[in-house]
Amino acid sequence: MNQPSLHPHGGRAPAIDIRCLRVDYGAFCAVDDLTLSVPPGEVFGLVGPNGAGKTSTFRVLTTLMEPTYGEVILAGVDVLEDQAAARRVMGYMPDLAPLPSDLKVWEFLEFHAAAYGLGARSERRGRVAECLEEVALMEQAQSWCKELSRGQMQRVVLAKTLLHRPRVLILDEPASGLDPLARRDLRNALRKLAEGGATVFVSSHILSELAEMCSSLCVMNRGRLLAAGTVDEVRRQLGSTERTLTATLLTRQDEAAAWLKTHPAVHDLHLTGPQLVFGFSGSDEAQADLLEGLIHRGVRLRAFEEKRSSFEDILVEVAETNRRP
Repeated sequence: MNQPSLHPHGGRAPAIDIRCLRVDYGAFCAVDDLTLSVPPGEVFGLVGPNGAGKTSTFRVLTTLMEPTYGEVILAGVDVLEDQAAARRVMGYMPDLAPLPSDLKVWEFLEFHAAAYGLGARSERRGRVAECLEEVALMEQAQSWCKELSRGQMQRVVLAKTLLHRPRVLILDEPASGLDPLARRDLRNALRKLAEGGATVFVSSHILSELAEMCSSLCVMNRGRLLAAGTVDEVRRQLGSTERTLTATLLTRQDEAAAWLKTHPAVHDLHLTGPQLVFGFSGSDEAQADLLEGLIHRGVRLRAFEEKRSSFEDILVEVAETNRRP
């Protein structure tokens, strides 16, 4: 069966091009023929439950392990053929990356700038200042790393990842443990980087977190790619049309309830006073037809509300229905 994939837009060469990637650990297949292309300038999310294959995929992309077979191209560089060149075009931010307690923020970043070979000290300090500005941390440049909040630490590590101007950023669970304000700051920083032409590849096990952070995403489970595209495209590809509808009626509640019970996409209907609450598993067109049918029967609607299944619910359903024997 063909797997879904996200192809480059507008004929642009992909910034990330993964072809038939497979990773085995003995008899266990962690990544099963993954094919995925991500165009430049995207904040692209990789989501899946534990055991989906996210970590193994990232380890191959970041040159930390070799796959069983497959190809990985980052910004035109073959990762498996030229690891040194791949590391020059790629920046990697692992989950919960530690910071030293005995260095100030600017000292930590200047140390890594020197490790990247960024020229004279004045040049390194200029680049450190640029990266701190990009992640909105200039005011913390003189702070001790140990004094930073969890969100500030994450952004310092992101600034370190940006020092050598990578064209592809690979971020493993970057929002892990962050409060809503810190997630907003991180989201803004990633979008700004993408607007500047970088491609950001982000992993998470929380789909709603990626949905608000990314322009596109994909869903993996048990090593396989299940869906890829925009949030709405992923929802459609996973076949999740389930939603809860609430109709608040001024007239003919009993008549409306009796008619709705005959609709094949309606289930679990409850009538409470003027409100009809029911599950609906049809398409958007079918929902529009249902609303039109109520009005055609002379029902006066005061309000009509929709609540779709959360992405977490969808992911749980995916994990349960795509188990391997």
